[in-house]
Amino acid sequence: MKNLIARLVLFLILITTVFAFKIDDDPFAAMLKKLTDYAANNPHEKVYLHLDKPYYAVGDDIWFKAYATNTTVKGLSLMSKIMCVELINEKDSLTRQLKLPLMNGVSWGNIKIADSLLEGNYRIRAYTNYMRNFGTEFFYDKTIKVGNSISNRVFTKTSYQFIKEANVNNIAATIHFEDKNGLPYREDDISYEIQIDNKTQTRGKAKTDLNGNAKILFAGNQFNKQGVILATLQLPDKIKVVKSIPILSTSNQVDVQFLPESGVLLEDLPQKIAIKAVNSYGKGEDVTGSILDDSGKVITTFKTEYLGMGSFITNMQPGKIYHALIKFKDGSEKEFKFPQARKKGYAISVENVSNDQVKVKLFATEDAINGEELKIVAQQNGIIYHVSQAKLTKQLFTSSIDRNKLPIGIVQFTLFSGDNQPVAERMIFIKNPNRQVHIELKSDSVSLKKKSRSVFAFNASTDQKPAIGSFSVSVVNVSKVTPDEENESNILSNFLLTSDLKGYVENPNHYFLMDDAKTNRELDNLMLTQGWSRFVWKDVTSNVLPKITYSPEQSLSISGTITKRGKPVAGGKVMLMAKESKGFVLDTITDANGRFRFDNLLFKDSTKFVLQARTKNNDKNVNIILDQFPNQLITTSKNLADVEVNVNDVIMPYIKANDSYFDEMRRLGLLEKSIKLNEVNIAGKKNVVPNSSNYNGPGMADYILPGDKIKNCVNWDCVWRQIPGVISKKEVPSLIRGAFGSVNLSATPMLYVIDGIYPAVLDGLMPADIESIELLKTVALTTIYGLDASGGVLVITTKKGVSDKYQAEGMLSLNPKGISIAKIFYVPKYDNPDQLDINDTRSTVYWNPEIITDDKGNGTFEFYNANEAGDYRMIIEGIDLSGQLARKVYTYSVK
Repeated sequence: MKNLIARLVLFLILITTVFAFKIDDDPFAAMLKKLTDYAANNPHEKVYLHLDKPYYAVGDDIWFKAYATNTTVKGLSLMSKIMCVELINEKDSLTRQLKLPLMNGVSWGNIKIADSLLEGNYRIRAYTNYMRNFGTEFFYDKTIKVGNSISNRVFTKTSYQFIKEANVNNIAATIHFEDKNGLPYREDDISYEIQIDNKTQTRGKAKTDLNGNAKILFAGNQFNKQGVILATLQLPDKIKVVKSIPILSTSNQVDVQFLPESGVLLEDLPQKIAIKAVNSYGKGEDVTGSILDDSGKVITTFKTEYLGMGSFITNMQPGKIYHALIKFKDGSEKEFKFPQARKKGYAISVENVSNDQVKVKLFATEDAINGEELKIVAQQNGIIYHVSQAKLTKQLFTSSIDRNKLPIGIVQFTLFSGDNQPVAERMIFIKNPNRQVHIELKSDSVSLKKKSRSVFAFNASTDQKPAIGSFSVSVVNVSKVTPDEENESNILSNFLLTSDLKGYVENPNHYFLMDDAKTNRELDNLMLTQGWSRFVWKDVTSNVLPKITYSPEQSLSISGTITKRGKPVAGGKVMLMAKESKGFVLDTITDANGRFRFDNLLFKDSTKFVLQARTKNNDKNVNIILDQFPNQLITTSKNLADVEVNVNDVIMPYIKANDSYFDEMRRLGLLEKSIKLNEVNIAGKKNVVPNSSNYNGPGMADYILPGDKIKNCVNWDCVWRQIPGVISKKEVPSLIRGAFGSVNLSATPMLYVIDGIYPAVLDGLMPADIESIELLKTVALTTIYGLDASGGVLVITTKKGVSDKYQAEGMLSLNPKGISIAKIFYVPKYDNPDQLDINDTRSTVYWNPEIITDDKGNGTFEFYNANEAGDYRMIIEGIDLSGQLARKVYTYSVK
């Protein structure tokens, strides 16, 4: 770190520009020194996941490779040794969480999509513990579609229409209901609930027509509001199916903003103005328009170029008031206010069109010419790449910067006043293919036949030098998985663009598909309109340091406090034992505050432990209080505009093809058969147990017993009789496993989970102490608790403050979150294809996250094609030891 600071300071000393600039002991030089210290002492981590494909279906695995970088050293991060990957549903609830080891900044894993999940828009979020200090806006957060035809009996397709009647804006939703075979549900009763921003707006009933369509009308006219329709269909067999249908917008309005370059609009100077038009669900909408003065005269006309963004140059005359007349795609027009120009001040403009130079202009109004010394600083993530200084003696100053001296990615130009305050800012994006890893793929040994073996070799290089690094590769059949090239997950667009910006970026990969003038102009319009980046100069100038609450995780740990009669036990003896491994025993002594801690632990997820505590005199009558570390809050996704209303309909060909593949794998015994639920109504339940520790998620249960129904029970037989499907003998509950009228009891005892601790005992716990009991009996819900749960699970949530009553003396069972072990991607080997009777129709043909290039930059991998023709699309991504990024897309046809 000290060497980095020294290099940065030396760099500042050596800077030369067209303006005579000299670093000395003035306040500005001190501020630049403060910035280098700030950047060195407050590095940022970034995380990106290479996913094997853009969408999935229940039964799939989400395969991913994780790359974590450090913005200060500009390479793979060595700070954190553990990271978190989460699958989040449409209700912003955690569906699955993995902890993964980071090995020199990389990791990989998989998330199994259980068939208990409904179809919908899910999010994959990834971050390190250290990244939590800087806000969730900079987490990796990707929206993916997940379809379901296994446990799904009802499929919907919804369209929305905005209707205005008597000056009242309403929304008409037409919902089509059909079964898996495409047959409509005709003349069936529908009840619905409209929720906007998690609040119920209205309820009602409807009926499907002969085509399976039901129409619902509700109030709109709320800009930037979203919600859901909870539509309940009554099937002929009396089963009710709840479908959650996203409402992307409750308004058809378009918001239009005019943004002066560098944030400052001055009178009587030609300046670039950016325009951004966004519809009510967050996506860009192209418009045309005119700027008119207060006399109605048209000053200039303009139109947006891509996704509602564009720019034009105009000159605001003194004393004039301007407005914009915007014409939308439906032919309607609307007036918008135009920014008021300042009479005095200065601004900057950056031209980023030349291949060799970046031109910087400094504008000043005539009244502002006073000899004041202004400065321009270009930096990225706190590392300075250009400094210039000039005395303000004329209205326009121009300088040029060699493009090769600027880093690839977002570069922030800031104009400082004479008293060293930031007054204008402009972001640009630097493309430089020479600073990316070039992958030369050798396909001489690639087979174009089904079930045949292909050997791929590639060479990775940066600026014609071998690139030693870590790479991952995915191969999918495009006939099953259609890529969304402009919006697909991408190591370049993530690390270089979206991870440094707040807010939603629509179609980020669009800007990396081509390197022509049109695409680069569209990228520059994005820089003009997107807003501020993660770096804020005022934090540096005001000495506002980030509050570091979360340290980089180096290992797992278990810690807590030992007390006796409410007082800490000093010198107490604490022992940690793993239940599954008799050889795993650790011990320690509590400090003067009764504190203990076991560090440097690495154990797999679902490992069960027992903590034993004694006083130094071996008295076991003590309490163990574990430290509870708050989980990361699930905030609203910034990518809400990526939500798809009709998930199953959009990816239905993929879903059906996937079902056929899984059926074939099960026929051959190559895939474990999971329980196909007839209907999963639990996903539509409200969260009636907010304090529950249910690993499936609060309320995700086969039955929920509220505590107020058992508050008068004096024994456990009374309690268990309140739960359907459970029989109690001598206060011991058992699941009824009967069928067709017979009654058989499960031979395996039910598992007690009390406030997240299991296996637990009921000693000392009273029915009146219980907040709720959740019954888990289906395999889809009990699997998460392991083999001990085969007899069913009772998840008991106690009322606040009573959880330690049932704790055995000096003993505590615990099941902390451990490291998830990645599965190995299964690829059939067809050494003799005629002898292997398999209809191999994989959608992901190959996945490999573990490719390392040698000292010459060479890497190889091989696999067998599936038994299906089509275009196979390969994506290779990675990063070398110097932090340069790699991405290669290659397509070949299998006949």
